[in-house]
Amino acid sequence: MNFANRTIWTADNMEILPGIDSECVDLIYLDPPFNSNRDYAAPIGSKAAGAAFKDTWTLSDLDVAAMGRLADTHPGVYAVIEAAGKVHGKGMMSYLVMMADRLVELHRILKPSGSLYLHCDPTANSYLRLVLDGVFGLGNFMNEIVWKRRQGASSAVHKSRRYGVVTDTILFYTKSSEASFETQYTMDDPQYQDYIKRTFKYIDDNGRRYGTDNLANPALRPNLIYEYKGYPPPQKGWAISKAKMEQWDAEGRLHFPSNPTGRIRRKRFLDELKGKPVQNLWADIRMISSHSKERTGYPTQKPLALMERIIVASSNEGDVVLDPFCGCATTCIAAEKLGRRWAGIDISPNAVNQIRYRMAQTNLDIGGRTLSVHTSAPVRSDGTKMPRRQIKHTLYGQQEGDCNGCGEHFAFHMLEIDHVWPRSKGGPDTLENSQLLCRHCNSLKATGTMDDLAVKLTAWQRGGR
Repeated sequence: MNFANRTIWTADNMEILPGIDSECVDLIYLDPPFNSNRDYAAPIGSKAAGAAFKDTWTLSDLDVAAMGRLADTHPGVYAVIEAAGKVHGKGMMSYLVMMADRLVELHRILKPSGSLYLHCDPTANSYLRLVLDGVFGLGNFMNEIVWKRRQGASSAVHKSRRYGVVTDTILFYTKSSEASFETQYTMDDPQYQDYIKRTFKYIDDNGRRYGTDNLANPALRPNLIYEYKGYPPPQKGWAISKAKMEQWDAEGRLHFPSNPTGRIRRKRFLDELKGKPVQNLWADIRMISSHSKERTGYPTQKPLALMERIIVASSNEGDVVLDPFCGCATTCIAAEKLGRRWAGIDISPNAVNQIRYRMAQTNLDIGGRTLSVHTSAPVRSDGTKMPRRQIKHTLYGQQEGDCNGCGEHFAFHMLEIDHVWPRSKGGPDTLENSQLLCRHCNSLKATGTMDDLAVKLTAWQRGGR
């Protein structure tokens, strides 16, 4: 891993992600813009004041160039974006290109045992699911989680042409079958609470609430037909041996009826119950109320409990958690509380202030000395290095003498080594990040990306060369 624990980058995440080493992150949660065609800003006077972003997308020359690259590397993703343009227009295409670029990088930096959770809403979730299938592979789709974020009425409460929207979607993918997962339990589900009230209706001498289970064997077991403390056995025998009966009796796990002809039953204590296993409908985590101490005023803030559930389910203590759209830093706070290493990226410098404020608010011991803040990408340390001359000969053979920019053929001495992802943006000095360009293309590209070069070449060609 080529970055420190508790790192925050304040920059466009696409300027940072290519500089992060491959396969070094255990868990990624992202809550990106939803393509809602809205502008978001935190209220003046709130803790998050100054945080703002536009969620409006228009197709640019850079998007077109990126689509060409995706067509080569991820043809399925390209087909999804192309279909989205025909159905939803260029704005959706631009949004999906933005997301696809980042998801490809996030997949690269995720460990084989890692997981990714993408938070979205109905605006683009159907397309994002297909993009994720194209990047991660259909077999690595785990769940479409529905979070009931609003418990009361929604925006459509009176006269409306549709049902109210009270849910978000979280798409859960793993990189491979090696991914870890810990089943989560909840006691807050309303139906489960009704079950508890119906089932655990007794209290023992120690004040422990319990329910009872039948100890009769459903099949005839002559060896389990025995009397215990004067209580007759069931017709087909007990479900447990006499030794087990004595053990449970000693542990206070037997319920003896007051009627001597009644049946002994097993006690099941409420305080030993883990709860109801969490399914893919999350209705037990409330959205942050306007009066909550947790609320910062950040326009799309998510509850800490939501992040904690995801982190506990799909990572272990000491694992690395990354949030590439960290906003008001809820993921970072949850990771710190749960003993994980973490990093966040946000385009707004306000994210740093949010982390420091919220760490203090939640009594987490982290000061300015332990928070690592950067505005540029780290330098990758992974990849195989070889002598520069050997790199050029290898690339000349791979590219068959063609320039990777304009596509024209050149003699060996007319081509120059270029970093596909610029060194200034964290690109490593390795064969995998190297290519050959002709002198003209290398000059046009300078310290930019291949998408920048494609745009410049198009403009140069339109200008009559």
